[in-house]
Amino acid sequence: MATESAQRALIVVARFNEGVTTKLLDGAKSALAEAGFGDDLTDVVWVPGAFELPVTVRHGFESGRYALAVALGAVIRGETPHFDFVAGAASHGLMDVATKYGIPVGFGLLTCDVMAQALARAGGAAGNKGEEAARAAVEALQALESLSGSVEG
Repeated sequence: MATESAQRALIVVARFNEGVTTKLLDGAKSALAEAGFGDDLTDVVWVPGAFELPVTVRHGFESGRYALAVALGAVIRGETPHFDFVAGAASHGLMDVATKYGIPVGFGLLTCDVMAQALARAGGAAGNKGEEAARAAVEALQALESLSGSVEG
């Protein structure tokens, strides 16, 4: 659970498919800045790939510094089942860490069949899913804060 003093945002971004993830990062940073998490309140950590996103977010949450996180990555389907294992493990891991710590994790992990689909979702015709993930994390944080304030005990 985030501490009362946790006022920072954490963005964890996969380096694999960096041409896509850099664009997702730009969108996430923009949305967080609009919500009051400017560069001075946002930490960006790069990891090798999507598989490393959950453990890195977990480590960040264990520090007690973060009110929310945004996880960004792009997994492109190939000719082997590797895609299914990586995407599934990363997705489940991110959900597990969010529920364990009660801290929102914006899900910005693209799972696409081809690179063109990923680029379309990283600021192209389909919008910027990094921006959407950051906005979702902020909205979830606001919802959790409103629930905390409404509970009497």
